[in-house]
Amino acid sequence: MPDPQPGEDALIRIAAVGICGSDMHAWAGHDDRRPAPLILGHEVAGEVIAGPMMGKRVTVNPLVTCGTCRACKAGRDNLCPTRQIISMPPREGGFAEMVAMPPENLVEVPDGVPLEKAALAEPLACGWHAVRLGAHALDIPLSEAVCVVQGGGAIGLGAALVLRAQGAKQIIVSEPHPGRRAIVAAQGFEVLNPMAQDAPRDVDFVVDGVGFEATRAAASDMARPGGVIVHVGLGGGGAGLNIRRMTLQEITFIGTYTYTKQDFRDTAAAIFDGSLGPLDWTEQRALTDGAGAFDDIAAGRAATPKIVLIP
Repeated sequence: MPDPQPGEDALIRIAAVGICGSDMHAWAGHDDRRPAPLILGHEVAGEVIAGPMMGKRVTVNPLVTCGTCRACKAGRDNLCPTRQIISMPPREGGFAEMVAMPPENLVEVPDGVPLEKAALAEPLACGWHAVRLGAHALDIPLSEAVCVVQGGGAIGLGAALVLRAQGAKQIIVSEPHPGRRAIVAAQGFEVLNPMAQDAPRDVDFVVDGVGFEATRAAASDMARPGGVIVHVGLGGGGAGLNIRRMTLQEITFIGTYTYTKQDFRDTAAAIFDGSLGPLDWTEQRALTDGAGAFDDIAAGRAATPKIVLIP
């Protein structure tokens, strides 16, 4: 592929880029929004080498919005009707040496923060956004809530870390993979194996970081009357919710997509000041081993919640 040209954008030499579940869906041919041939990857950090902010170390908000529509003006820019995201046409993604982005999508990274950690701002911002919306809908403070997070990948673990940073004290993470359960437990969370243990009942706040029929069904069954479910995962399909129970018990269901620009900035700041912990649960591989990394994730051989590729 030819090198991107900065124009009015900043040209970033990529230092780290994470593999997302949506990249996996596209790679498997299950995402019509990402037709091949296309450079995937949207969890990016690097150094600006041309254009605005030249010389700055940055993490990249991959969601490009118009800034002028009703959603953008209301601070809900993630709902912009003309939104674009790198790794979807017409914008190529970050599994490459360089990417061009508008300067307003860049957050400067302090010198003491490794860019491999700064690249986690994107997946962690998804959890930040979901927790913020869910906490607003909850009828008790987070500090008093029993919270269950479904999924111990980067989205689920990130949501658990955000819950803890925002005051939640009772957090359970449900994850079937034994390697991921061990990693989640090492972060100080209670874990359960949904394949062998019954889900809790009367849960105040459920985060579905997986988004399959089975996890939606479990979420709608475990939420207490008046509880809140935030749905982040994009595993597929629309089935699974117990709509009758959710209606009779007034359970709030919130679909959450990405994050606002402010959510992204707030998440980056929390990474920089250590509020989200050491973030030492990633695995780093060379970009040239990207195909092998995708194979390992697809085959279930990768226990780590996040593989970060280094160009």
